Amino acid sequence: MKRFRIGLLILSAIGVNISLLGQVKELNYKLNQNGSHFIKATFLNQIWVRYTENNPGSTIDGYSENTTFDIGLRRTRIQLFGQISDRVFFYTQVGTNNLTYNGPRKQGLFFLDGIGELNIIDKHLSIGAGLTAWGGPSRYSSPSIGTILSLDAPLYQQATNDVSDQFLRKYSVYAKGKLGKFDYRLVLSKPMMVSQSSQSTAIQENALFSPEPPKLQTHGYVMYQFLDQESNQTPFNKGTYLGKKDVFNIGAGFVYQKNAMWHTGDLTTDTVHSNLALFAIDVFYDHPLNKEKETAITAYASVNFNDYGKNYIRNVGVMNPANGISGTGSLNGPGNAFPMTGSGTIIYMQGGYLFPKALFGELGTLQPYAATQIGLLDQLSDNMFMYEIGVNWLIIGQNAKVSFNYQNRPIFSKNNWKVLDRKSMFTLQLQVVI
Repeated sequence: MKRFRIGLLILSAIGVNISLLGQVKELNYKLNQNGSHFIKATFLNQIWVRYTENNPGSTIDGYSENTTFDIGLRRTRIQLFGQISDRVFFYTQVGTNNLTYNGPRKQGLFFLDGIGELNIIDKHLSIGAGLTAWGGPSRYSSPSIGTILSLDAPLYQQATNDVSDQFLRKYSVYAKGKLGKFDYRLVLSKPMMVSQSSQSTAIQENALFSPEPPKLQTHGYVMYQFLDQESNQTPFNKGTYLGKKDVFNIGAGFVYQKNAMWHTGDLTTDTVHSNLALFAIDVFYDHPLNKEKETAITAYASVNFNDYGKNYIRNVGVMNPANGISGTGSLNGPGNAFPMTGSGTIIYMQGGYLFPKALFGELGTLQPYAATQIGLLDQLSDNMFMYEIGVNWLIIGQNAKVSFNYQNRPIFSKNNWKVLDRKSMFTLQLQVVI
């Protein structure tokens, strides 16, 4: 009991405001009287409960399983950041991702982010360096994971995720700021070694990331913000403001790295290098409909033009419930994977509606949504079409949220790259944020 009281006193001393319902929870220590200098801490936990129709031939440690029920930690994160003077900002984030029943046990926390930043020209130019998510090519290349509209961010926008980066972060130097209604970020990065990723280092007929020492990568993203201005204190772009802002942005971004990819030439002994060149344009709209009832709509659309080299394709299965294939399987690979990204054009759209705040009284409100991703990928004979529908039960806004999501994905044949079937995944998520 004594330790509990001491803990409460410590929390009170650093200015923590905690209430039961409807209030923002913040761990904020003011370094000066007006609060412009501060240190903040946050905590996030996202727990997934799922039922997955597995891809053909899926196995778990050699045992066939057509469907899987599982529970896992999608993300657990702790942030510590602050403005320690008018010109000096720091940001760190530790955590872990994708803890599942079939993964390694006792995984430790690791640094996702660690940067220092100097404000050179107030609001217009700041320069920073470190392990960071600043960069392009589109809005959700750096998503604010606690405010995602749908169950998860459009992960294909994290273009090199865990191949030549660490959960989209790279060792980088960056410049960012605002010029009128333009918000920009420009970045120079040293990609991580492909040999330390799960991608094969063997050269193949179709392009893969080269395991050779990487050239520098340049990337950036620029938004024109027509209405309310969004914060660029950190690189993470919000998925929904729940009617608290009136935002309409058009953005464009790019990623370029010389000789990032390789494949065999006409002769199997030939090695052909190609550049990584990605470009995207997108639009984000978040509009309050009735300020008294706090209803709102959120919409986002993006078109990504990807050149990863000859016929590059990447299957992604988030927290994959299976880890092997028996027989021929499919192009998708095991579990819930599907061709999420590759060379070609990808179109993504999502939209949601926020019901009145008092829909359930003190138990919050609902925010139904729908999302779709269409991949016109060079290697595939049919287009990749994935769709999701779901609803967020916002108990305390985004601080306590329960989401239900239904996803339907295509299964591609290995023989002719055509769609031969479709599979579903049902996910229930509990999110807690402080």
